[in-house]
Amino acid sequence: MADESPGAPRSATIGVTEPALLEQTIAVNLAATVAAHPDREALVVAHQGIRWTYTELAAEVDRVARALLASGFGVGDRLGIWAPNCVEWVLIQFATAQIGVILVNINPAYRTHEVQYALQQSGCRGLVAAERFKTSDYVAMVDEVRPQLPDLEQVYFTGTDSWGELLSRADQATTAQVDAIGAGLDRNDAINIQYTSGTTGYPKGATLSHRNILNNAYFVAEGCAYTPEDRVCVPVPFYHCFGMVMGVLGCTTHGATIVVPADAFDPVETLRVTAEERCTSLYGVPTMFIAMLALNDFESYDLAELRTGIMAGSPCPVEIMKQCVERMNMDEVTIAYGMTETSPVSTQTAVDDPIDKRVGTVGRVHPHVEIKIVDPETGEVVPRGRSGEFCTRGYSVMLGYWNDDERTAEAIDGDGWMHTGDLAVMDADGYANIVGRIKDMIIRGGENVYPREIEEFLYGHPAIKDVQVVGVPDLKYGEEVMAWVQTEDGSEVTAEEIREYCQGKIAHYKIPRYVAVTEEFPMTVTGKIQKFKLRDEAIDKFDLGEAAGVETA
Repeated sequence: MADESPGAPRSATIGVTEPALLEQTIAVNLAATVAAHPDREALVVAHQGIRWTYTELAAEVDRVARALLASGFGVGDRLGIWAPNCVEWVLIQFATAQIGVILVNINPAYRTHEVQYALQQSGCRGLVAAERFKTSDYVAMVDEVRPQLPDLEQVYFTGTDSWGELLSRADQATTAQVDAIGAGLDRNDAINIQYTSGTTGYPKGATLSHRNILNNAYFVAEGCAYTPEDRVCVPVPFYHCFGMVMGVLGCTTHGATIVVPADAFDPVETLRVTAEERCTSLYGVPTMFIAMLALNDFESYDLAELRTGIMAGSPCPVEIMKQCVERMNMDEVTIAYGMTETSPVSTQTAVDDPIDKRVGTVGRVHPHVEIKIVDPETGEVVPRGRSGEFCTRGYSVMLGYWNDDERTAEAIDGDGWMHTGDLAVMDADGYANIVGRIKDMIIRGGENVYPREIEEFLYGHPAIKDVQVVGVPDLKYGEEVMAWVQTEDGSEVTAEEIREYCQGKIAHYKIPRYVAVTEEFPMTVTGKIQKFKLRDEAIDKFDLGEAAGVETA
């Protein structure tokens, strides 16, 4: 890594420029991998009994691409996908990229209020969804919101006749037609929209190009030293960049094998499949690794082939990282940091970094990326060792928020720097560490939760006059959601009432676990609510001192 100003101890570095960026589309890259490794296993989906070589994967992707083309989908159209991890997710991901259709990721935990917004704001012409998942009846929810979605012309549910009807149209288009469309696509074209919860209201659709996500996948995989011999267990969700970019594309750019253990994370299934499939790499957010390590029969799983993996999504406890190295055989495990808007990774530890750097930092700048840490007030780069806002620039920065120029301009400045809102410190060796957040985002078990979105929703409750949502410490999830409310007439409102109001309308991880009624919020002299005081009061009120790591009387 090189300092932005050689010799100056400033918190700014530029990544190496070798190897070169992949200046191609996802379809071109996949075709090259198929040609190089036709008979190597590409995809194993344990819970669906799928085991395909790269040649077989390519044939299935081509069939879905032809079916979408015959169904009228064209370059620039938006197609939503609302499903847990499954083979159909992977097929749709690559098939849309083949014909220039923009894939819109929808969180499987979304409820009617959220899915309607995502489909409406992105202007989806079509939707591929699971029939149901856990307690979610997707068919019923789609039926409920579809009258409000005039643009939504086609809906297909996996595992049903409608999915079969879609595939039956494949013979109405040719591979030559698909290839011709692919040849006309540009690597800078938008190909994916991922909704991130907004700090000031509704979610924002981070719009990513082939170049964004293909290269980030490639360099994350390079950071793990992948070869075609690697087998990567991906229990993290595909609707996140962690799953579809770092997982799926990370493997296909290197000819490695994607191993999907279950439709959603299950510690037993993840360990079982990791062992049986002789996986060399394992992904997860810290809560996933905590759950696996806590299993009573953990020692019975043969993890001898594991050597690396990625822990990301929320801050990693040092002790858990050490256990991954010592008990899971992941001597080369890496930590990655980033955000959806940057495709996602900006920094990553290396497989050969000293252990203290791998357990105590989020690594150094990625290739072809610039990072700097600036004073949030002045914008000036701070000296090494001083905290400031983490900013990043380069190929990985999103094209913008879908149909939202105002919020795009708020996030990306005129010089192309993405302002993350995270507080970070850079050490003398260029390693970064995330120490807090300027934005009041809550990270619950790896899920980003933005209080303002929940507040906007809760304002609709007839008894609530005002509400402030904060994150409070939690031993299991890292943080939990807490709502401080003011009621219209000063009456009490219970946590159960609030949760019932939220049920089925917003994702389960956004529903407040704790609720308290207050007559007034702590304010600054300029009238700004001091959320940190609400958080501190909540820790005392709900006796969360142990989770917060503080002494309690």
